[in-house]
Amino acid sequence: MKPIYLFLIFSLCFAFAFGHEKDTPRKGEGIHAFLRRNNRPDAKQVDEFIRLNKSKLGKSNVLHRGTYYLLPPLVKNDTIKKGNTDISGKGRIGTRPLFGEKYKNYEIIDNALAGACFYLVSGHGGPDPGAVAKVDGRELHEDEYAYDIVLRLARNLLQHGATVHIIIQDAKDGIRDDMYLNNSKNETCMGKAISSSQIARLKQQTNEINRLSFRAKEKYQRAIFIHLDSRSKNKQLDVFFYYQKMKQNKARSLKLAETMRKTFRSLYDKHQPDRGFSGTVSTRPLYVLSNTTPVSIFVELANMQNENDQKRFMLYNNREALANWLCTGFIKDYQSNSH
Repeated sequence: MKPIYLFLIFSLCFAFAFGHEKDTPRKGEGIHAFLRRNNRPDAKQVDEFIRLNKSKLGKSNVLHRGTYYLLPPLVKNDTIKKGNTDISGKGRIGTRPLFGEKYKNYEIIDNALAGACFYLVSGHGGPDPGAVAKVDGRELHEDEYAYDIVLRLARNLLQHGATVHIIIQDAKDGIRDDMYLNNSKNETCMGKAISSSQIARLKQQTNEINRLSFRAKEKYQRAIFIHLDSRSKNKQLDVFFYYQKMKQNKARSLKLAETMRKTFRSLYDKHQPDRGFSGTVSTRPLYVLSNTTPVSIFVELANMQNENDQKRFMLYNNREALANWLCTGFIKDYQSNSH
């Protein structure tokens, strides 16, 4: 037998004996995107991946192109293929064309959010771009980045068995992995043209949520409004949260906001231990919080004008991380049985 074949056989035997596959990241991939491409989307697999490859990871667990990383073992649910669904619904393949061609199909990986219903609203849209920043001579619009994060969050929630309503929609722009997202005015409020009047726009959003909520069967219903702030360039911000002040929702809205803040702080402590987290929870008399029937929170993800904050939303793997962490916060809130 030729030496090359002996080498290949030995290599395969070695790989199977030690139970770990290897792969190298593609351009722009962070840990979550890398593992998702390798059919390992579970949070526990992220922890195991970091443990296996700690010496090969860069600062803040950054992946290096050209480096081969050990992959954690596949778990049972990851090997379920389309058309082979168990009785609980795990492994079922769903499709949302709104996510775009690349991401439209998703697999339900567990039922952690079965029985939960979410209403997701990205800030602004249509005639209103929201906050605007200029980077490398290009305009960045708040509504485009908030929308991309909302779509990623929606996909995550669906993968955990939730019912999800995306209130602001763009039939052309799905989930995008670009750094510079093209600006448009294609967004609608669930198919209806977005008004040029600010109050009318906000009323459109709350009316749609309240209409859907009235018909929903789920006892656990939560709405989230996602925005990016605009302040002076030297003002770096951590993610911060506003809760509803209205009497019937205040306690549960505050609890959700606090759960989100604690989740972000915990995950920053884990993935960037030297960074710290200074995100806050407070309340403001915002129209959408005052007029939305389901328990709701309002989230500001970054200061669009700050150079460091811009990395948080311009890099797609960071947008994915924001969506993952928000999803984790929702799971924790839901599992605490605070309906």
